[in-house]
Amino acid sequence: MSTRATRTYELDRAHVFHSWSAQSTLDPMVVEGAEGSYFWDGDGNRYLDFSSQLVYTNIGHQHPTVVAAIQEQAARLCTIAPPYANEARSEAARLIAERTPAGLDKVFFTNGGAEAVEHAVRMARLHTGRPKVLSQYRSYHGGTQTAVNLTGDPRRWPNDTGTAGVARFFGPFLYRSEFGATTEEEEAALALRHLERVVEMEGPSTIAAIVLETVPGTAGVMPPPPGYLAGVRALCDKHGILYVADEVMAGFGRTGAWFALDHYGVVPDLITFAKGVNSGYVPLGGVVISDHVVETFSTRPYPGGLTYSGHPLAAAAAVATMTAMRDEGIVENAARIGADVLGPGLREMAERHPSVGDVRGLGVFWAVELVKDRATKEPLAPYGSSSVEMNEVLTACKRNGVIPLANFNRIHVVPPCTVSETEVKTGLAVLDEALNLADRYTV
Repeated sequence: MSTRATRTYELDRAHVFHSWSAQSTLDPMVVEGAEGSYFWDGDGNRYLDFSSQLVYTNIGHQHPTVVAAIQEQAARLCTIAPPYANEARSEAARLIAERTPAGLDKVFFTNGGAEAVEHAVRMARLHTGRPKVLSQYRSYHGGTQTAVNLTGDPRRWPNDTGTAGVARFFGPFLYRSEFGATTEEEEAALALRHLERVVEMEGPSTIAAIVLETVPGTAGVMPPPPGYLAGVRALCDKHGILYVADEVMAGFGRTGAWFALDHYGVVPDLITFAKGVNSGYVPLGGVVISDHVVETFSTRPYPGGLTYSGHPLAAAAAVATMTAMRDEGIVENAARIGADVLGPGLREMAERHPSVGDVRGLGVFWAVELVKDRATKEPLAPYGSSSVEMNEVLTACKRNGVIPLANFNRIHVVPPCTVSETEVKTGLAVLDEALNLADRYTV
Protein backbone atom coordinates (compact mmCIF):
# COMPACT_ATOMS: atom_id res chain seq x y z
CA MET A 1 0.00 0.00 0.00
CA SER A 2 1.00 3.62 -0.43
CA THR A 3 2.32 5.49 2.60
CA ARG A 4 -0.96 7.40 2.85
CA ALA A 5 -3.05 4.24 2.60
CA THR A 6 -0.93 2.53 5.24
CA ARG A 7 -1.42 5.41 7.65
CA THR A 8 -5.16 5.45 6.90
CA TYR A 9 -5.37 1.76 7.76
CA GLU A 10 -3.37 2.10 10.96
CA LEU A 11 -5.48 5.02 12.17
CA ASP A 12 -8.67 3.16 11.31
CA ARG A 13 -7.66 0.13 13.35
CA ALA A 14 -6.52 2.31 16.23
CA HIS A 15 -9.48 4.66 16.48
CA VAL A 16 -12.52 3.78 14.31
CA PHE A 17 -15.38 1.69 15.72
CA HIS A 18 -17.14 -0.04 12.81
CA SER A 19 -20.85 -0.78 12.54
CA TRP A 20 -22.33 -4.30 12.62
CA SER A 21 -18.89 -5.81 13.30
CA ALA A 22 -16.75 -7.63 15.85
CA GLN A 23 -13.96 -5.09 16.01
CA SER A 24 -10.96 -7.39 16.44
CA THR A 25 -11.79 -9.43 13.34
CA LEU A 26 -11.82 -6.55 10.85
CA ASP A 27 -9.43 -6.01 7.97
CA PRO A 28 -11.03 -3.11 6.05
CA MET A 29 -10.03 -2.25 2.51
CA VAL A 30 -8.56 1.24 2.20
CA VAL A 31 -10.34 3.06 -0.62
CA GLU A 32 -8.37 5.89 -2.17
CA GLY A 33 -10.67 6.98 -4.97
CA ALA A 34 -13.70 6.23 -7.11
CA GLU A 35 -15.28 7.23 -10.40
CA GLY A 36 -18.39 6.06 -12.21
CA SER A 37 -18.92 2.35 -11.58
CA TYR A 38 -15.45 1.79 -10.13
CA PHE A 39 -13.40 2.39 -6.99
CA TRP A 40 -9.79 1.52 -6.18
CA ASP A 41 -7.83 0.52 -3.11
CA GLY A 42 -4.56 1.59 -1.52
CA ASP A 43 -2.64 -0.86 -3.71
CA GLY A 44 -4.10 0.60 -6.90
CA ASN A 45 -6.44 -2.34 -7.56
CA ARG A 46 -9.59 -1.24 -9.35
CA TYR A 47 -12.98 -2.83 -8.59
CA LEU A 48 -16.28 -2.81 -10.45
CA ASP A 49 -18.82 -1.71 -7.85
CA PHE A 50 -21.67 -4.20 -8.18
CA SER A 51 -22.84 -3.17 -4.69
CA SER A 52 -23.31 0.58 -5.20
CA GLN A 53 -21.65 0.59 -1.78
CA LEU A 54 -24.70 -0.08 0.41
CA VAL A 55 -27.03 0.22 -2.59
CA TYR A 56 -26.97 4.01 -2.70
CA THR A 57 -24.54 5.33 -5.35
CA ASN A 58 -27.36 5.29 -7.89
CA ILE A 59 -25.73 8.03 -9.96
CA GLY A 60 -22.28 6.41 -9.70
CA HIS A 61 -19.18 7.72 -7.97
CA GLN A 62 -17.99 11.30 -8.33
CA HIS A 63 -20.60 12.46 -10.81
CA PRO A 64 -19.13 15.82 -11.91
CA THR A 65 -22.44 17.71 -11.88
CA VAL A 66 -23.19 16.68 -8.31
CA VAL A 67 -19.66 17.34 -7.10
CA ALA A 68 -19.80 20.82 -8.67
CA ALA A 69 -23.18 21.52 -7.06
CA ILE A 70 -21.79 20.67 -3.62
CA GLN A 71 -18.79 22.90 -4.22
CA GLU A 72 -20.96 25.79 -5.40
CA GLN A 73 -23.31 25.43 -2.44
CA ALA A 74 -20.36 25.34 -0.01
CA ALA A 75 -19.08 28.59 -1.45
CA ARG A 76 -22.49 30.25 -1.02
CA LEU A 77 -24.03 28.77 2.15
CA CYS A 78 -22.52 25.76 3.92
CA THR A 79 -25.15 25.47 6.62
CA ILE A 80 -28.17 27.12 8.13
CA ALA A 81 -30.56 25.96 10.86
CA PRO A 82 -33.81 24.20 9.84
CA PRO A 83 -36.19 27.06 10.85
CA TYR A 84 -34.82 29.18 8.00
CA ALA A 85 -35.81 28.60 4.39
CA ASN A 86 -32.93 27.95 2.05
CA GLU A 87 -32.97 27.62 -1.72
CA ALA A 88 -31.42 24.17 -1.95
CA ARG A 89 -33.87 22.60 0.49
CA SER A 90 -36.88 24.27 -1.13
CA GLU A 91 -35.87 23.12 -4.59
CA ALA A 92 -35.06 19.59 -3.43
CA ALA A 93 -38.51 19.33 -1.84
CA ARG A 94 -40.15 20.57 -5.04
CA LEU A 95 -38.31 18.05 -7.20
CA ILE A 96 -39.19 15.16 -4.88
CA ALA A 97 -42.86 16.19 -4.72
CA GLU A 98 -42.94 16.34 -8.53
CA ARG A 99 -42.19 12.62 -8.59
CA THR A 100 -44.54 11.38 -5.89
CA PRO A 101 -48.26 10.63 -6.35
CA ALA A 102 -50.75 13.47 -6.14
CA GLY A 103 -51.57 14.46 -2.59
CA LEU A 104 -48.05 13.80 -1.30
CA ASP A 105 -46.56 17.26 -1.55
CA LYS A 106 -44.75 18.01 1.73
CA VAL A 107 -41.28 16.74 2.60
CA PHE A 108 -39.70 16.45 6.05
CA PHE A 109 -35.94 16.05 5.69
CA THR A 110 -33.76 13.81 7.83
CA ASN A 111 -30.12 12.76 7.68
CA GLY A 112 -30.78 9.23 6.47
CA GLY A 113 -33.22 6.38 6.03
CA ALA A 114 -33.45 5.14 9.61
CA GLU A 115 -34.37 8.60 10.86
CA ALA A 116 -36.93 8.88 8.08
CA VAL A 117 -38.58 5.67 9.28
CA GLU A 118 -38.45 6.87 12.90
CA HIS A 119 -40.30 10.06 12.01
CA ALA A 120 -42.80 8.36 9.70
CA VAL A 121 -43.79 6.06 12.55
CA ARG A 122 -44.01 8.98 14.96
CA MET A 123 -46.24 10.88 12.53
CA ALA A 124 -48.46 7.84 12.05
CA ARG A 125 -48.90 7.30 15.78
CA LEU A 126 -49.68 10.95 16.42
CA HIS A 127 -52.05 11.16 13.46
CA THR A 128 -54.04 8.07 14.39
CA GLY A 129 -53.66 8.14 18.17
CA ARG A 130 -52.79 4.43 18.01
CA PRO A 131 -49.69 2.71 19.43
CA LYS A 132 -48.91 -0.33 17.26
CA VAL A 133 -47.06 -0.66 13.98
CA LEU A 134 -46.95 -3.74 11.74
CA SER A 135 -43.89 -4.69 9.72
CA GLN A 136 -42.78 -7.63 7.65
CA TYR A 137 -40.42 -10.48 8.37
CA ARG A 138 -37.59 -10.36 5.81
CA SER A 139 -37.25 -6.59 5.92
CA TYR A 140 -34.76 -3.93 6.95
CA HIS A 141 -35.73 -0.44 8.05
CA GLY A 142 -32.62 0.96 9.75
CA GLY A 143 -30.40 0.81 12.79
CA THR A 144 -31.99 3.34 15.17
CA GLN A 145 -34.23 2.16 18.00
CA THR A 146 -37.64 2.27 16.31
CA ALA A 147 -36.29 1.34 12.87
CA VAL A 148 -34.28 -1.66 14.04
CA ASN A 149 -37.28 -2.97 15.97
CA LEU A 150 -39.37 -2.70 12.81
CA THR A 151 -36.71 -4.67 10.97
CA GLY A 152 -37.54 -8.28 10.20
CA ASP A 153 -34.07 -9.79 9.87
CA PRO A 154 -31.54 -11.06 12.45
CA ARG A 155 -29.93 -7.68 12.98
CA ARG A 156 -32.97 -6.86 15.09
CA TRP A 157 -32.50 -9.73 17.50
CA PRO A 158 -29.75 -8.30 19.76
CA ASN A 159 -31.60 -4.96 19.93
CA ASP A 160 -35.14 -6.25 20.45
CA THR A 161 -36.53 -5.71 23.95
CA GLY A 162 -40.06 -6.64 22.91
CA THR A 163 -41.35 -3.22 23.96
CA ALA A 164 -41.39 -1.32 20.66
CA GLY A 165 -45.09 -1.72 19.90
CA VAL A 166 -44.34 -3.72 16.75
CA ALA A 167 -46.08 -6.84 15.44
CA ARG A 168 -44.78 -8.69 12.39
CA PHE A 169 -46.21 -10.70 9.55
CA PHE A 170 -44.97 -12.74 6.60
CA GLY A 171 -44.99 -10.96 3.27
CA PRO A 172 -45.23 -12.63 -0.12
CA PHE A 173 -42.16 -14.52 -1.33
CA LEU A 174 -43.10 -17.30 -3.72
CA TYR A 175 -39.67 -18.95 -3.84
CA ARG A 176 -39.82 -19.63 -0.09
CA SER A 177 -43.57 -19.34 0.38
CA GLU A 178 -44.85 -19.51 3.94
CA PHE A 179 -48.28 -20.38 2.58
CA GLY A 180 -47.67 -23.32 0.27
CA ALA A 181 -48.52 -21.25 -2.80
CA THR A 182 -47.52 -22.41 -6.26
CA THR A 183 -48.32 -19.26 -8.28
CA GLU A 184 -47.86 -15.53 -7.83
CA GLU A 185 -51.63 -15.11 -7.70
CA GLU A 186 -51.96 -17.65 -4.89
CA GLU A 187 -49.05 -16.12 -3.00
CA ALA A 188 -50.57 -12.64 -3.15
CA ALA A 189 -53.99 -13.84 -2.04
CA LEU A 190 -52.70 -16.00 0.80
CA ALA A 191 -50.25 -13.37 2.03
CA LEU A 192 -53.04 -10.79 2.12
CA ARG A 193 -55.29 -13.20 4.03
CA HIS A 194 -52.49 -13.79 6.52
CA LEU A 195 -51.97 -10.04 6.97
CA GLU A 196 -55.70 -9.53 7.44
CA ARG A 197 -55.70 -12.17 10.18
CA VAL A 198 -52.76 -10.50 11.93
CA VAL A 199 -54.63 -7.19 11.84
CA GLU A 200 -57.74 -8.88 13.23
CA MET A 201 -55.81 -10.60 16.02
CA GLU A 202 -53.80 -7.50 16.98
CA GLY A 203 -56.91 -5.30 16.98
CA PRO A 204 -57.38 -2.89 14.06
CA SER A 205 -58.12 0.03 16.39
CA THR A 206 -54.66 -0.34 17.97
CA ILE A 207 -52.67 -0.21 14.73
CA ALA A 208 -51.27 3.11 13.53
CA ALA A 209 -49.41 1.94 10.42
CA ILE A 210 -48.22 -0.89 8.25
CA VAL A 211 -44.61 -0.23 7.19
CA LEU A 212 -43.49 -2.01 4.02
CA GLU A 213 -40.43 -1.84 1.81
CA THR A 214 -42.04 -1.61 -1.63
CA VAL A 215 -39.39 -4.06 -2.84
CA PRO A 216 -37.58 -5.55 0.17
CA GLY A 217 -33.90 -4.94 -0.46
CA THR A 218 -31.33 -6.23 2.00
CA ALA A 219 -33.71 -9.06 2.89
CA GLY A 220 -33.55 -10.45 -0.62
CA VAL A 221 -34.85 -8.17 -3.43
CA MET A 222 -38.36 -9.61 -3.51
CA PRO A 223 -40.69 -7.72 -5.88
CA PRO A 224 -44.25 -8.22 -4.59
CA PRO A 225 -46.67 -10.18 -6.78
CA PRO A 226 -49.36 -8.30 -8.72
CA GLY A 227 -52.20 -7.14 -6.52
CA TYR A 228 -50.45 -7.48 -3.19
CA LEU A 229 -49.70 -3.81 -2.51
CA ALA A 230 -53.16 -2.81 -3.73
CA GLY A 231 -54.56 -5.29 -1.23
CA VAL A 232 -52.47 -3.76 1.57
CA ARG A 233 -53.78 -0.33 0.60
CA ALA A 234 -57.36 -1.57 0.73
CA LEU A 235 -56.83 -3.22 4.12
CA CYS A 236 -55.36 -0.01 5.52
CA ASP A 237 -58.30 2.01 4.18
CA LYS A 238 -60.78 -0.43 5.73
CA HIS A 239 -59.35 0.02 9.22
CA GLY A 240 -58.01 3.59 9.19
CA ILE A 241 -54.40 2.38 9.23
CA LEU A 242 -51.68 4.42 7.54
CA TYR A 243 -49.64 2.76 4.80
CA VAL A 244 -45.97 3.72 5.05
CA ALA A 245 -43.92 2.87 1.95
CA ASP A 246 -40.22 2.46 2.72
CA GLU A 247 -38.46 3.50 -0.49
CA VAL A 248 -35.07 4.14 1.13
CA MET A 249 -33.30 1.53 -0.98
CA ALA A 250 -35.74 1.00 -3.85
CA GLY A 251 -36.34 4.67 -4.68
CA PHE A 252 -34.73 7.10 -7.12
CA GLY A 253 -34.06 4.90 -10.11
CA ARG A 254 -32.98 1.66 -8.46
CA THR A 255 -35.89 -0.37 -9.88
CA GLY A 256 -35.95 1.43 -13.21
CA ALA A 257 -38.55 3.94 -12.00
CA TRP A 258 -38.34 7.05 -9.87
CA PHE A 259 -40.03 5.16 -7.06
CA ALA A 260 -40.65 1.42 -6.90
CA LEU A 261 -44.26 2.35 -6.15
CA ASP A 262 -44.56 3.49 -9.76
CA HIS A 263 -44.57 -0.15 -10.87
CA TYR A 264 -47.58 -0.99 -8.72
CA GLY A 265 -49.94 1.99 -8.96
CA VAL A 266 -50.57 2.37 -5.23
CA VAL A 267 -50.58 5.58 -3.19
CA PRO A 268 -49.30 5.35 0.39
CA ASP A 269 -49.87 7.84 3.20
CA LEU A 270 -46.17 8.34 3.91
CA ILE A 271 -43.06 7.60 1.86
CA THR A 272 -39.60 7.31 3.39
CA PHE A 273 -36.54 7.91 1.23
CA ALA A 274 -32.75 8.36 1.45
CA LYS A 275 -29.78 6.74 -0.34
CA GLY A 276 -30.40 7.34 -4.07
CA VAL A 277 -31.94 10.80 -3.60
CA ASN A 278 -28.39 12.17 -3.79
CA SER A 279 -26.40 8.94 -4.07
CA GLY A 280 -25.10 9.38 -0.55
CA TYR A 281 -22.75 12.19 -1.54
CA VAL A 282 -23.91 14.06 1.58
CA PRO A 283 -26.19 12.25 4.09
CA LEU A 284 -29.87 12.93 3.40
CA GLY A 285 -33.22 11.23 3.89
CA GLY A 286 -36.79 12.21 4.49
CA VAL A 287 -40.50 11.55 4.68
CA VAL A 288 -42.98 12.58 1.99
CA ILE A 289 -46.24 13.32 3.78
CA SER A 290 -49.80 13.08 2.45
CA ASP A 291 -52.15 16.02 2.77
CA HIS A 292 -54.35 14.45 5.45
CA VAL A 293 -51.35 13.73 7.68
CA VAL A 294 -50.00 17.24 7.11
CA GLU A 295 -53.36 18.60 8.24
CA THR A 296 -52.93 16.93 11.62
CA PHE A 297 -49.99 19.25 12.24
CA SER A 298 -51.49 22.35 10.66
CA THR A 299 -52.12 24.06 14.01
CA ARG A 300 -50.68 21.40 16.32
CA PRO A 301 -46.86 21.43 16.47
CA TYR A 302 -45.08 18.35 15.19
CA PRO A 303 -42.92 17.20 18.13
CA GLY A 304 -39.79 16.26 16.24
CA GLY A 305 -36.86 17.71 14.37
CA LEU A 306 -33.17 17.46 13.57
CA THR A 307 -30.34 19.97 13.73
CA TYR A 308 -29.39 19.26 10.12
CA SER A 309 -32.85 18.77 8.58
CA GLY A 310 -32.56 19.77 4.94
CA HIS A 311 -28.86 20.63 5.23
CA PRO A 312 -27.93 22.91 2.30
CA LEU A 313 -25.01 20.76 1.09
CA ALA A 314 -27.12 17.59 1.15
CA ALA A 315 -30.08 19.31 -0.49
CA ALA A 316 -27.89 20.81 -3.22
CA ALA A 317 -26.54 17.33 -3.94
CA ALA A 318 -30.12 16.04 -4.18
CA VAL A 319 -31.13 18.78 -6.61
CA ALA A 320 -28.14 18.04 -8.82
CA THR A 321 -28.72 14.28 -8.62
CA MET A 322 -32.39 14.44 -9.59
CA THR A 323 -31.62 16.92 -12.35
CA ALA A 324 -28.87 14.72 -13.78
CA MET A 325 -31.11 11.66 -13.56
CA ARG A 326 -33.76 13.47 -15.58
CA ASP A 327 -31.44 15.11 -18.12
CA GLU A 328 -29.22 12.08 -18.69
CA GLY A 329 -31.95 9.42 -18.78
CA ILE A 330 -30.43 7.58 -15.84
CA VAL A 331 -33.69 6.07 -14.61
CA GLU A 332 -34.43 4.88 -18.12
CA ASN A 333 -30.93 3.40 -18.33
CA ALA A 334 -31.56 1.40 -15.16
CA ALA A 335 -34.80 0.05 -16.62
CA ARG A 336 -33.14 -0.88 -19.93
CA ILE A 337 -30.13 -2.52 -18.28
CA GLY A 338 -32.40 -4.60 -16.09
CA ALA A 339 -34.71 -5.70 -18.88
CA ASP A 340 -32.14 -6.26 -21.61
CA VAL A 341 -28.88 -7.18 -19.89
CA LEU A 342 -28.97 -7.96 -16.17
CA GLY A 343 -32.19 -9.95 -16.06
CA PRO A 344 -31.49 -12.10 -19.14
CA GLY A 345 -27.84 -12.55 -18.15
CA LEU A 346 -28.63 -13.74 -14.64
CA ARG A 347 -31.44 -16.03 -15.79
CA GLU A 348 -29.17 -17.62 -18.40
CA MET A 349 -26.53 -18.10 -15.71
CA ALA A 350 -29.08 -19.78 -13.47
CA GLU A 351 -29.80 -22.38 -16.14
CA ARG A 352 -26.15 -23.49 -16.13
CA HIS A 353 -25.34 -23.36 -12.42
CA PRO A 354 -27.04 -25.85 -10.10
CA SER A 355 -26.08 -23.62 -7.15
CA VAL A 356 -28.50 -20.92 -8.31
CA GLY A 357 -31.89 -21.58 -6.80
CA ASP A 358 -33.59 -18.35 -7.81
CA VAL A 359 -32.96 -15.07 -9.62
CA ARG A 360 -35.26 -12.10 -9.11
CA GLY A 361 -35.30 -8.35 -9.48
CA LEU A 362 -35.96 -5.39 -11.71
CA GLY A 363 -33.98 -2.39 -12.89
CA VAL A 364 -30.51 -2.58 -11.32
CA PHE A 365 -31.86 -4.34 -8.24
CA TRP A 366 -31.30 -8.12 -8.40
CA ALA A 367 -30.63 -11.04 -6.08
CA VAL A 368 -29.10 -14.44 -6.85
CA GLU A 369 -30.14 -17.05 -4.28
CA LEU A 370 -27.49 -19.74 -3.83
CA VAL A 371 -28.45 -23.20 -2.64
CA LYS A 372 -26.87 -26.58 -2.01
CA ASP A 373 -29.91 -28.42 -3.28
CA ARG A 374 -32.41 -26.98 -5.75
CA ALA A 375 -35.05 -29.51 -4.77
CA THR A 376 -34.98 -28.79 -1.02
CA LYS A 377 -33.82 -25.16 -1.44
CA GLU A 378 -31.22 -25.67 1.29
CA PRO A 379 -29.31 -22.38 1.33
CA LEU A 380 -25.56 -22.13 0.76
CA ALA A 381 -25.36 -20.21 4.05
CA PRO A 382 -27.75 -20.42 7.00
CA TYR A 383 -30.29 -17.71 7.68
CA GLY A 384 -28.64 -14.91 9.64
CA SER A 385 -25.08 -15.97 8.89
CA SER A 386 -22.49 -16.64 6.20
CA SER A 387 -20.49 -19.75 5.30
CA VAL A 388 -17.16 -20.92 3.98
CA GLU A 389 -18.84 -21.66 0.66
CA MET A 390 -20.25 -18.15 0.31
CA ASN A 391 -16.93 -16.62 1.29
CA GLU A 392 -15.19 -18.59 -1.46
CA VAL A 393 -17.57 -17.16 -4.06
CA LEU A 394 -17.14 -13.60 -2.80
CA THR A 395 -13.36 -13.92 -2.60
CA ALA A 396 -13.28 -15.10 -6.20
CA CYS A 397 -15.34 -12.11 -7.30
CA LYS A 398 -13.05 -9.70 -5.47
CA ARG A 399 -9.93 -11.39 -6.80
CA ASN A 400 -11.22 -10.78 -10.32
CA GLY A 401 -12.11 -7.14 -9.70
CA VAL A 402 -15.83 -7.20 -8.86
CA ILE A 403 -17.45 -6.30 -5.53
CA PRO A 404 -21.06 -7.52 -5.19
CA LEU A 405 -23.23 -7.16 -2.09
CA ALA A 406 -23.80 -10.35 -0.12
CA ASN A 407 -26.33 -11.24 2.56
CA PHE A 408 -26.57 -14.75 4.00
CA ASN A 409 -26.89 -17.11 1.00
CA ARG A 410 -27.56 -14.39 -1.56
CA ILE A 411 -25.48 -12.29 -3.90
CA HIS A 412 -27.11 -8.98 -4.71
CA VAL A 413 -26.25 -7.55 -8.10
CA VAL A 414 -26.93 -3.86 -7.61
CA PRO A 415 -24.64 -1.67 -9.74
CA PRO A 416 -25.18 2.08 -10.17
CA CYS A 417 -28.12 3.17 -12.32
CA THR A 418 -25.52 4.70 -14.64
CA VAL A 419 -23.81 1.37 -15.30
CA SER A 420 -23.05 0.54 -18.93
CA GLU A 421 -23.92 -2.63 -20.80
CA THR A 422 -20.21 -3.42 -21.14
CA GLU A 423 -19.65 -3.03 -17.40
CA VAL A 424 -22.58 -5.29 -16.60
CA LYS A 425 -21.32 -7.99 -18.96
CA THR A 426 -17.86 -7.75 -17.38
CA GLY A 427 -19.32 -8.18 -13.91
CA LEU A 428 -21.56 -11.04 -14.92
CA ALA A 429 -18.63 -12.89 -16.48
CA VAL A 430 -16.74 -12.67 -13.19
CA LEU A 431 -19.78 -13.84 -11.23
CA ASP A 432 -20.32 -16.67 -13.71
CA GLU A 433 -16.82 -17.97 -13.06
CA ALA A 434 -17.16 -17.59 -9.28
CA LEU A 435 -20.36 -19.64 -9.26
CA ASN A 436 -18.36 -22.65 -10.42
CA LEU A 437 -17.04 -22.74 -6.87
CA ALA A 438 -20.57 -22.78 -5.43
CA ASP A 439 -21.54 -25.57 -7.83
CA ARG A 440 -19.02 -27.90 -6.17
CA TYR A 441 -21.14 -27.89 -3.01
CA THR A 442 -24.43 -28.85 -4.66
CA VAL A 443 -26.07 -32.25 -4.67
